[in-house]
Amino acid sequence: MAEYTPRLKKMYLETVRKELVDEFGYKSPMQIPRIEKVSVSVGVGDAIANKKFLDSATKELEQITGQHAVKTKARKSIANFKLREGMEIGAKVTLRGNYMWEFLERLLNVALPRVKDFRGVNPKAFDGKGNYSLGIQEQIIFPEIDYDKIERVSGLNVAIVTTAKNDDEARSLLRKLGMPFRK
Repeated sequence: MAEYTPRLKKMYLETVRKELVDEFGYKSPMQIPRIEKVSVSVGVGDAIANKKFLDSATKELEQITGQHAVKTKARKSIANFKLREGMEIGAKVTLRGNYMWEFLERLLNVALPRVKDFRGVNPKAFDGKGNYSLGIQEQIIFPEIDYDKIERVSGLNVAIVTTAKNDDEARSLLRKLGMPFRK
């Protein structure tokens, strides 16, 4: 039985790598940028008052990514927000391998086109080292979420970590994979 390969990964291996070598002239195949991991996180500030919000956000994050979410704790106390060090205020998931490729394909081809008045993602949201950050304002753009069962609409942060040396290489990699950058 042949092992399953996600469609986006197959596209990367067959066409995108060759295009990147032609564009940047890499000498070694190890120089070609690739996606290392995708980190998806959600912050729930209202979890201080009502723990049920954090539990529902964690469950939704697990539905979206298909992987168990880890609850994150506050690093320091902030009196104005009634926040104490060690309180659970968010959740995160780190995706690698086939899970990462599947999530990226669903994000690019299903979820982002469902955003209201979508004109593309910010082409300047790179960190200078080839990593891209994307903020999603409503988790309901993912088809896995049942609109009737959500506690409240919340946002997600998606960080795409690449092995690119600079932002231009990473931008080219993501554009060739189908990331809809704003013009």
